Amino acid sequence: MSSATATAKQEVQALLAHLPDDSTLEDIQYHLYVLEKIRRGQADVAGGRRYSQEEARQRLDRWLAR
Repeated sequence: MSSATATAKQEVQALLAHLPDDSTLEDIQYHLYVLEKIRRGQADVAGGRRYSQEEARQRLDRWLAR
């Protein structure tokens, strides 16, 4: 399902094949949303746009101190 050569239609078909038959439109939308967020996260990591655990902790500490 995460193949770079798969079309959007093929990805949706693969997703639907793995969901229960009684899935609602809301269920399908949620799963599409999660898959897109995962894809974007993977692209960010591949592009070097990420924080180490320590950097994330420091950023969170600064944000919470506001």
